[in-house]
Amino acid sequence: MSNKQKNTTEEPIKFAYWVPNVSGGLVVSKIQQRTSWDIDYNRKLAQIAEENGFDYALSQIRFTAGYGADFQHEPVAFSHALLAATTRLKLIIALLPGPWNPAVAAKQIATIDQFTNGRTAVNIVSGWFKGEFTAIGEPWLEHDERYRRSEEFIRALKGIWTEDNFTFKGNFYRFNNYTLKPKPLAQPYPEIFQGGSSRAARDMAARVSDWYFTNGNTPEEIKKQADDLRTKAANEGRTVKIGVNAFIIARDTEEEAQEVLRQIIDQADVEAVKAFGHEAKQAGKSSPEGEGNWAKSTLEDLVQYNDGFKTNLIGTPAQIARRIIELKATGVDLILSAFLHFQEEVAYFGQNVLPLVREFEKEKLSDKRRPEDHFNPVTV
Repeated sequence: MSNKQKNTTEEPIKFAYWVPNVSGGLVVSKIQQRTSWDIDYNRKLAQIAEENGFDYALSQIRFTAGYGADFQHEPVAFSHALLAATTRLKLIIALLPGPWNPAVAAKQIATIDQFTNGRTAVNIVSGWFKGEFTAIGEPWLEHDERYRRSEEFIRALKGIWTEDNFTFKGNFYRFNNYTLKPKPLAQPYPEIFQGGSSRAARDMAARVSDWYFTNGNTPEEIKKQADDLRTKAANEGRTVKIGVNAFIIARDTEEEAQEVLRQIIDQADVEAVKAFGHEAKQAGKSSPEGEGNWAKSTLEDLVQYNDGFKTNLIGTPAQIARRIIELKATGVDLILSAFLHFQEEVAYFGQNVLPLVREFEKEKLSDKRRPEDHFNPVTV
């Protein structure tokens, strides 16, 4: 591991939350969720997150209903509204190549970035749901073609945001002496996130992205992905940071947290979960290696549709904080979190879990032993 890679473990781990700009919350369950997709709820949530130590919020992109997501707000406009309601929080704005053209996206984000003192980032979603593309009349590309298009999309964004007279000749996008003014305030450009677990996704991240999101998983599996990605990025002369998805259930006792998990799964919308699982796993099978996100997910895993239960941030504040430190030791730079009742649970996390994480980080820096020696894993 290079010195640059080692140094990332000395930086405080960052925290993001999924913006519930889509109805149905973040679990495919009929359990009561005191979470709303409307703008008033989300403005307040963004302020709570900012006040409680969160660094980022990630807006979602959906065009069609499914697995409880009957209503969807458009992420660029929605994110702008949340930025206007906050002063520090960064918004990671979802963009989907195909529906978005990089010239339009670059101008949209640059304008919002100017208005919000450089607090934008983007999440480039390559797409996995064929039905969604078909519904809006967009061509459906093969798996690796979608990632090739996304890579060109990112290269175009970077070029437009950093160069004058930008020229680019790709298979999907072409630019001829294009100059965007004003450019974003964020330097050198707004951070670029992407997700995916396939070989094509990791290779693309190594070449062009700043951050790589992976679905929830065990520390051992996350470390495999992190090591693979960082090796590939180093071969490109780059570094890439890693975020992992987690559905967080923090309660005063372990028994309370486990009971909430049981209720979520017991009240799962089984038909919706099965429908999502079918589409998601078919998307993974279309990759050349025949495996992507959700390949080994059970029905119970898919109740949280980004495998958030697998990360096992479920328990008391101390248990969760120690597990976050264990994840950090595997190479994780950011926890992308979801909650059942967002407003109150984001506040609870910020007040009860995050201070412990910071304490444990300080302990780790003052202790020359490895974090996995110092922090014994807690089995739930």
